[in-house]
Amino acid sequence: MGIKRNLVVVSIICAAAGPAMAQNWDWSGGRRGQPAIRLIGAGVPALYPELRASNRGRAFVVRNFDRNRDGRIQPVEAREANRAFEILADGRRDRFDWEARDRGTLVVVRDGPGRWDRARMRGYGFRQTPRGATMTLAEEVLFATDSAVLRPGAIAKLEPLADYLRANPGVRVAIDGHTDARGTDAHNNALSLRRADAVRAAFDQMGVTRARFSVQGFGERQPVASNATPQGMRRNRRVEVTLLGRRASEFAG
Repeated sequence: MGIKRNLVVVSIICAAAGPAMAQNWDWSGGRRGQPAIRLIGAGVPALYPELRASNRGRAFVVRNFDRNRDGRIQPVEAREANRAFEILADGRRDRFDWEARDRGTLVVVRDGPGRWDRARMRGYGFRQTPRGATMTLAEEVLFATDSAVLRPGAIAKLEPLADYLRANPGVRVAIDGHTDARGTDAHNNALSLRRADAVRAAFDQMGVTRARFSVQGFGERQPVASNATPQGMRRNRRVEVTLLGRRASEFAG
């Protein structure tokens, strides 16, 4: 038995686990001689190749993660499938033994409902501000210069926070975009707002309700460093996320 990311993987059904504590994966589809399965939907390109490339993998996704049974895989469903498969494969996705799934039932037991990863949240470096616990995401983490399109990999940076927000549905969030002083006021205001809204849209795709967020673009009006140097301008190009009314100390230690 191994422990990964607050999940326990066992090789038999645990009778003591209640419905909220266990997930019985459906491994029955995609076996030899069964019809080929085709995946469609916006989330398909985001699936791990090992899930897309085999009939067993495609069946695993459709049977376990097509939540609304509409036959389409959405981005949030693809991320859930990837996360589960990463844990089940124990980091060896390319050697995953699909046939072994037929010799027993794997159950994933969650370490309690509503859990989130404190260590990964601590990594954001929250600081206390008058409005709550605030974290800063630098431009290079999220966007290319002068762009409001999230970089590949930016979603992964936001996932620990999305986990926390899903586990704490009462927490509301402010997302504020900021730029350096280059460009016109109108351009910087618009860019900072588009960037903040792109971050909110990412959380929406990860299943966090849009109504929980307020979004603002401040352009160059709230610098944290001098715009006279490249280093200062880089610090000013940022998105700040504030968990309203929360204490930064909740995520320390």
